[in-house]
Amino acid sequence: MRPLFLGAQPLHFPTAPPGIGAIPPGFSSLVEPIGAARACHKAPAMTHNNGSEKAPSTAAGGWGALKSVGRQLMGSGKPLSGARTMLKANQPDGFDCPGCAWGDPEHGSSFEFCENGVKAVAWEATRDRVTPAFFAEHSVSELRTWSDYALEKQGRLTHPMRYDADSDRYVEVTWDDAFAGIAARLNALDDPNRAEFYTSGRASNEAAFLYQMFVRLYGTNNFPDCSNMCHEASGVALTEAIGIGKGTVLLEDFEKADAIFVVGQNPGTNHPRMLADLRAATQRGARVVVFNTLKEKGLHRFADPQNKLEMIRGGSEATSTDYYRPRLGGDMAVFRGMAKVVLAAEEAAQATGQPAVLDHAFLSTHTEAFEAYRDAVNATSWDEIEDQSGLSRDQITEAAEIYLASDRVITTWAMGITQHRHSVPMIREIANFMFLRGNVGRPGAGLCPVRGHSNVQGDRTVGINEKAPAALLDAMERELGVAMPRDRGHNVLQAIGAMLSGDARAFIALGGNFARATPDSALIAQAMQNLDLTVNIATKLNHGHLLPGTHSYILPCLGRTEIDKNAAGVRQIVTVEDSMSMVHGSGGINPPAAKTLKSEVQIVAGIARATLGNTTVDWDALAQDNDKIRDLIARVLPIFGDFNAQVRKPRGFHLRNGASEREWNTPAGRATFSADPLPEQTEWQNLRGENRRFVLQTFRSHDQYNTTVYGMDDRYRGVYGERNVVFMHPDDIAALGAEPGDVMDVVGLHDDDVDRIAPGFRLVAYDIPKGCVAGYYPELNVLVPHQVFGDKSFTPASKSVPVTFRPSETPA
Repeated sequence: MRPLFLGAQPLHFPTAPPGIGAIPPGFSSLVEPIGAARACHKAPAMTHNNGSEKAPSTAAGGWGALKSVGRQLMGSGKPLSGARTMLKANQPDGFDCPGCAWGDPEHGSSFEFCENGVKAVAWEATRDRVTPAFFAEHSVSELRTWSDYALEKQGRLTHPMRYDADSDRYVEVTWDDAFAGIAARLNALDDPNRAEFYTSGRASNEAAFLYQMFVRLYGTNNFPDCSNMCHEASGVALTEAIGIGKGTVLLEDFEKADAIFVVGQNPGTNHPRMLADLRAATQRGARVVVFNTLKEKGLHRFADPQNKLEMIRGGSEATSTDYYRPRLGGDMAVFRGMAKVVLAAEEAAQATGQPAVLDHAFLSTHTEAFEAYRDAVNATSWDEIEDQSGLSRDQITEAAEIYLASDRVITTWAMGITQHRHSVPMIREIANFMFLRGNVGRPGAGLCPVRGHSNVQGDRTVGINEKAPAALLDAMERELGVAMPRDRGHNVLQAIGAMLSGDARAFIALGGNFARATPDSALIAQAMQNLDLTVNIATKLNHGHLLPGTHSYILPCLGRTEIDKNAAGVRQIVTVEDSMSMVHGSGGINPPAAKTLKSEVQIVAGIARATLGNTTVDWDALAQDNDKIRDLIARVLPIFGDFNAQVRKPRGFHLRNGASEREWNTPAGRATFSADPLPEQTEWQNLRGENRRFVLQTFRSHDQYNTTVYGMDDRYRGVYGERNVVFMHPDDIAALGAEPGDVMDVVGLHDDDVDRIAPGFRLVAYDIPKGCVAGYYPELNVLVPHQVFGDKSFTPASKSVPVTFRPSETPA
């Protein structure tokens, strides 16, 4: 989103036009509980409100964004403090936004943030507290019945807590006793590989590096990580194709591109600051081509809240120029079809003596296996492509001609691409397509996977990796003088398997909400309660904390907006890496939510010292000085250079990416084409013609970020006051013998003798291809089988879940 704050000016809201009211005072309650549905989806039209004042927005941003900002700041209990806090987000002397991983502008002339950033900061800076008295009042069994939203709404955790099975309550424990208790259980295991160490993408580089060092010294590479559930396919595919599992573009490349292909993502909800870049691209004449199964407001138009005239007139500008809606799982076929058009254009050019269409210099100098790929494309029929993609040959040709007419092209994607069985070959196909005209490794062009949490990419860079590169382990051994474990560890799905089989006995989470983020949530809930040890390092209460093992601890940590001082009173900063490989410093500005809180670094160091002692590593020294951790990172990972000096530069620094300079760290030493065939059948093709059977994708509402639910509204899709909804084409609703607004159970179709049922979901008519349906996670994660995942990536296939519907006994 464009800046709402400029420089050091105070928060400013334009005067509202007649009928809208003052902004921000006077907002009503942010949400109602799940089940208190105000919306009534009875009309067959593609909008879903009940005819009240809450109509679906016609564009992203605008007054809806300003109202939401006001609600969040007012709801935090500290509206003025919250506004002042936001002025320091993404600033050289402030903290990095704890929201998404979209890049920050290099220009540094203004503060840029988005509605989601306000939500994330207000969520963290709330004045509400979860103290030992709260746990004394509420049993774990009772809290387990609360909604995700209700749990996190209680506020910030303040004291380390230990689960007491006799009272079914968490009770206060000292930090030293907590560390000693955790260490005792870890050291009691007969094999370090029986412990699982999870990491959320909100952990800092410093905490993540310390965590991986501790875990490897403990003796295992078991690093189930949030990236395993989102962009693992991107990392695998890009490493094979270009030699690095990261994108190749910087933010300023979006200012130079002639065309931007936006595939399988919804930036209006997931990374709203991207909307400003897409809007700017269309305004300067670039083509922004969208491939997305649902029609999404943010991918059509964006109203800039900073533009007073536009706000008063109710105007907006386009964020895309061309919009195509393939079926779920059909994107690989789309890119295969566009490649056929490009190769046919090359043949025609050669036959008529016209200039070449392909970049032959790039292909001959920088690529490998082009001929095999060309043969695979030629062998793929248009009938296959049209049937699998859901788009016509004319539509695919139209999109390909935009590519042909553009000298510099960026393709950017997110989890609509990465969460299928065939996600790795799908991303390889995107890379193939971009290679054809040399659209990798030059300004204004490149590959751009858009990550989720703000430091999910950085965590992997500093070593959170169950299959760590040998170079990292070699460097760790040189630095520490001890052997590192070399066996491949567990990713998320393998950790789940180990829990279900009983092989895993301990689980420690550095942030996140593992129990709700993972597939098969009902099975996971039982498996976690069978563990000997569960530990959660967190800022707020969530359902993962309410599935205690025999020994269970909640360890509250500082948030990114909060001041972190060591024992000598010296302020500490941490760092994160965004989707463009930019590393930023982050120093909190708010007082801690409680004096009893410790930083993530201090907590990890405390567990490590209690478990391993201070012989190999001086954990106490590292816990008190993040500069020492960064020096250690730079010695192990020379790519960080003079880490401490660089991170203190305004706007941070860029981690070099060889592929962006056409250096390819692949076995062939070149960018490598793949010749994978299209899948024989996507889930949609498998189910088509089957009565009452559909393919489900799970996604976020506009009022959530990953498993964190800020409220029950999804104004861009016209849903208010509820989350138990399924979006479906009106003809599919009619085929069920139902009407929009009816309530049905959603039933998973995976054939493994496990009943997967999500009861009581309201049918919402929406513009989505027939046979495809969509709904929110984590509520629908119960339908996602953990055994179905992407080839090579192990990413859950959450965008291609076979389901059916049945009449529900759950009241509307």
